[in-house]
Amino acid sequence: MIFAPVMSRNSFVSPRAADLALQRFLQETLGASSPVQQQVQVSRDDKATTLALDVPGLAREQLQLAIEGAVVRLQSVEGAARQVKRAWELDHEIDAAASKAKLENGVLTLTLAKLEPQSKATVLPIE
Repeated sequence: MIFAPVMSRNSFVSPRAADLALQRFLQETLGASSPVQQQVQVSRDDKATTLALDVPGLAREQLQLAIEGAVVRLQSVEGAARQVKRAWELDHEIDAAASKAKLENGVLTLTLAKLEPQSKATVLPIE
């Protein structure tokens, strides 16, 4: 005869919850999620979205910013004092020509202008 321990349902913790708790613990302990990377301030108005994030110790020449459609990508160049690699997807297309980026005292401020939809309709003359 084989005896197996009986586990009550009330004390059972799902493996998924345990995995998530372990992941949070490891990120906090090992610094996988840096507090600097988490600090992004977002403000929006009818013309633009503004992102402000801390990038201490990096100069303008050490940062690369790319805009493609509604996605903004920021990364530091190789050999920079610290490595930064972030991406944001906005709810609107970005007008790269009207947008601007400013780095001052370790704070990068991105003002991303909304791209106004333009009609592609053509007028056909009626004969």
